[in-house]
Amino acid sequence: MNVDVFSWFDNIQAAMEQEGSLLKPWANILPQQLHAIFNEKVHGDQQRWLDALESLPAVDNVVADLQQDRIQLASAVLNEAENTAAVNADIKSGLQQLSPWRKGPFQFFDTHIDTEWRSDWKWQRIASHLAPLEGRTILDVGCGSGYHMWRMLGAGAYRVVGVDPSRLFLAQFQAFKQYAQSGQDEPLNIDLLPLKMEDVPRPLKAFDTTFSMGVLYHRKSPIDHLAELKDTLKPGGQLVLETLVIEGELGEVLMPEDRYAQMRNVWFLPNCDTLLLWARRAGFKNPRIVEKNITSLEEQRSTDWMQYQSLTDFLDAEDKSKTLEGYPAPLRATLIAEA
Repeated sequence: MNVDVFSWFDNIQAAMEQEGSLLKPWANILPQQLHAIFNEKVHGDQQRWLDALESLPAVDNVVADLQQDRIQLASAVLNEAENTAAVNADIKSGLQQLSPWRKGPFQFFDTHIDTEWRSDWKWQRIASHLAPLEGRTILDVGCGSGYHMWRMLGAGAYRVVGVDPSRLFLAQFQAFKQYAQSGQDEPLNIDLLPLKMEDVPRPLKAFDTTFSMGVLYHRKSPIDHLAELKDTLKPGGQLVLETLVIEGELGEVLMPEDRYAQMRNVWFLPNCDTLLLWARRAGFKNPRIVEKNITSLEEQRSTDWMQYQSLTDFLDAEDKSKTLEGYPAPLRATLIAEA
């Protein structure tokens, strides 16, 4: 039996169509967007990932703990079953077929997914600076497999919508969601849409908080990206933006000649004062840098669940303060501002 991917989006489509929903303009075009993604732009690995999802055995009475650094799925029924070991082995096998896992960590019952990034460390750095998320409608741009989305839901968000074009990230997200949902009577208000930021209609002005973490430096026009983000927010809504930066004075920006840390699609790395200026020029109020840190080799690294090259391979072997190309090693900062 084939997985009905379109059913994954029934809840968010219904929410968008509700009378008075600020997301209603999106409801009018979402079906066409999803049709184009799954029927016209079919990824070569799409069926393999869907088969992996379908191979995951059903588990009853699942409890999802979204407030731990390693977000967790547990089931007393599974723990007490005679075939517990076999079911856990099947779960691990199915999840391995969805590798590489880049953002996390996750715990699927007995299976610990040690992801490339310790995304929980980033969450720890920013959580105390956020406006309370309880009851808020949130957009996460470039959300990856949804780790931070689950942390937002665990912090009390009313609805979380993520956008990321990666079909693999969508499959990883759905693997966690299908188990988390099995323990709930009502649909979980959390959805990952396999779209780009450009696919979000403008101006939507529907979200209380919008996150854009690790996206800005991939955009050819960073101020246009800031304007796109502002258009997603209600008046007074909060932007949370994390990006690569450099040290320097107002107006200084690094534009790599070709690659930065072996990434081709890196365009502009501002210093923090320049980033704040960009936010003000885009119309944001009270922009401020709430944290800044150098990405460590413990925070981003290869693991059994992401066996490709990682940060240590992208830095100068003799001087880890520089990338292979001779640029300053990754330094990240988080900006918070209001629309």
